[in-house]
Amino acid sequence: MSERGGPEGGLGPALGPLAALLEDPRTTDVLVNGTGAVWVDRGEGVEPAGVGLADERSARRLAVRLAALAGQRLDESCPFVDGLLPGGVRLHALLPPLVEGGPHVSLRVPRRRVPGLEDLHGWGMVDETGARVLQGVVASRSSFVVTGGTGSGKTTLLAAMLGLVSGHERIVVVEDVRELRVDHPHVVHLQGRANNVEGRGEVTLTTLVRQSLRMRPDRLVVGEVRGAEVRELLTALNTGHEGGAGTVHANTAGDVVSRFEALGALGEMSPAAVHAQLASAIQVVLHVDRSGGRLLREVAVLRSVEGGRVQCVTALEGGPGQWRTGAGWPQLCTRTGLDPCVPLGPSSPGVVGSG
Repeated sequence: MSERGGPEGGLGPALGPLAALLEDPRTTDVLVNGTGAVWVDRGEGVEPAGVGLADERSARRLAVRLAALAGQRLDESCPFVDGLLPGGVRLHALLPPLVEGGPHVSLRVPRRRVPGLEDLHGWGMVDETGARVLQGVVASRSSFVVTGGTGSGKTTLLAAMLGLVSGHERIVVVEDVRELRVDHPHVVHLQGRANNVEGRGEVTLTTLVRQSLRMRPDRLVVGEVRGAEVRELLTALNTGHEGGAGTVHANTAGDVVSRFEALGALGEMSPAAVHAQLASAIQVVLHVDRSGGRLLREVAVLRSVEGGRVQCVTALEGGPGQWRTGAGWPQLCTRTGLDPCVPLGPSSPGVVGSG
């Protein structure tokens, strides 16, 4: 077992020269390009790893070994793999001709310790203002989504917030591939399943969300909302399952409504149906990005407007130490129990300080 606490889970021999990268507690992603070049993300963006594989054959042997450890097959008949390795490392591998050159391997590495809100504060992802808002969102049982791009810290922020949930509540997490780790005494993890080599046996997120509703969840969480399962999630959050959460890929908080429209179309929902469900299903949107580091940049609320549509309205924007209040600030305070008339820290007019 490594000092990291075992994310490589005895994978050392299978990983070859990549093993040392996974033992580094700062590593979040390891990427192998078809030529054998290796890149690593240690929290500050992708950079050359300083190690590499000899050639395309070596990259292919690595990809096939890791796929087998994930219990999957990787060859010309099944040229891609998305699975979980022992120790929790998420594997994605892709073979030519689906990708140019040789095989490409992507490893998403879980943190050695599940980060809490104090860790996020220490890293600068949130400040006192952000932390108090996040605590208010959880305590008020507001349903929320975390938005952002790939690698922006959505899952990290979601995990830290779920760690604030009362220990008397039951959290049911639904994911395509298990990635969300939560420091909480009562968490149930459901994971989808791909088709087998005969093309049968698939279990989709849509099916798992339906099953989760029969497991008496106090909080229903979809690790990443990206398909037809959005229909079941919105329905669940409109039928008494308060405090639900998930992550959604979006460039800004303002894009979240159109993003739900697009996802709803995959679930055969009309835009009008999406807006009708969204109006009471989701209350808060938290947007993170990685410009200048992984940071909470915006907090927004969803508001019903004329014509039965839903609009995303900014409550806070700017990021740690630079918060500015927006039109949604009073609504956010009413929802979360914060006092809109009392600054959360040293501030100038119209600006909420970092405390």
